[in-house]
Amino acid sequence: MVGAHFYLEKRGKGGSVLAGTTALSETEDQGVILNRSELMVILVEAELKEIIDQRRAYAWPRPESCPRCQERRLWGHGFVMAYFDESEAEVLLKRFRCPGCRCVIRLRPKGYFQRFQASIERIYACLSQRIITGRYDTGISRSRQRHWMRALKRQVVARLGEGFRSRLLEGFSVLVQRGRVPVAGGI
Repeated sequence: MVGAHFYLEKRGKGGSVLAGTTALSETEDQGVILNRSELMVILVEAELKEIIDQRRAYAWPRPESCPRCQERRLWGHGFVMAYFDESEAEVLLKRFRCPGCRCVIRLRPKGYFQRFQASIERIYACLSQRIITGRYDTGISRSRQRHWMRALKRQVVARLGEGFRSRLLEGFSVLVQRGRVPVAGGI
C-alpha cells in the first residue's frame, strides 16, 4: 500500500521510501491509513422537517444491500452533520458501512444536490428569477446566486454546447435529467 510518509513519521511508523512514496505492509497499514473506501450517497424520500424534529430518532430506511458490492450485511455507522438552508441547526444524516468493501453509505433527503445546502427547487427558482427579471432573490445571498449562475453557464456550454447559452433554464433541466449538478463549480 502507498501512504503518506509525513503522517507515518509523525506517528513513529516510517517505512522505506520508494520513488517518493512510502511502501507499507498490510500489518503496518491497519489502523493507520484507511484503504480506499468510497463515500456513496443514497437519496431517500424523507421530509427534512421530520429529520430536524426527530434528530437521531428519525426512522431512516435501511438499504437492502451495498450499491457497490451488493453485500447484504450493512452496519450502522452513526450520523454525520449536514447543513441545509431550511434549518439554522445542523441536521443529522444516517450512515451505514459495508463490511465487504468498506464503503461508507450516507442517506440524504431527495431534492438536494450533493454538497449543496439549498434545495434544487430553490436554486432553480433563484436562477429563473435572475434570468427572467434580471434581479436576484433577496432571501439568499447574492454571492451564492452569482456562483450558481456562473457555474450554470459554464456547465451548460461545456456539456450541452453553445446552442444552450441562451436557454439556461432548459439546460438546467436537461443536466438534472442526465444526473449532473448544473451549478457545480467543476466540469
